[in-house]
Amino acid sequence: MKKIFLLLFGIAILGACKSKPSTPKMAKLELSQVSPSQKNKAYELGKRVLNACNTSKFKPFTKEEATDKVIQNTTIERLSSTCRKFSIKYGKFEDLRLVEVIRNNTDESLIFRYKADYQRKFAQKELQVTLDKDNKVAAIRSTDWTDIYTP
Repeated sequence: MKKIFLLLFGIAILGACKSKPSTPKMAKLELSQVSPSQKNKAYELGKRVLNACNTSKFKPFTKEEATDKVIQNTTIERLSSTCRKFSIKYGKFEDLRLVEVIRNNTDESLIFRYKADYQRKFAQKELQVTLDKDNKVAAIRSTDWTDIYTP
């Protein structure tokens, strides 16, 4: 009888300790769920950065387009350095293809994942453009393409 009581007591405690289901931090959105203006803005701003490698000219972001942090970090010097590496390794930048959009439920930002097409096709690059809840670019990141998003 004592063992049965302890077993039931243990089960009751485990049941009481279960956590409530939480909202996932990240959620993949259907492309149709994202407004065309947001898709266009992310595409145009991302393309502007990568096109700078082809033209050697970059129109700096404005306060209406990007956060202060992005404006400070997107300097001509940093962009030129990255462009030199990319041009040597991948050739001329051609275009971006939107693959998926991920919503960060923590800060309500949208992460646009693009495959970046370059002249040399041996490696697939990714460009991530993050728009914050105010539709400003909060981050731009380039990495090697992986099918599964990793923050």
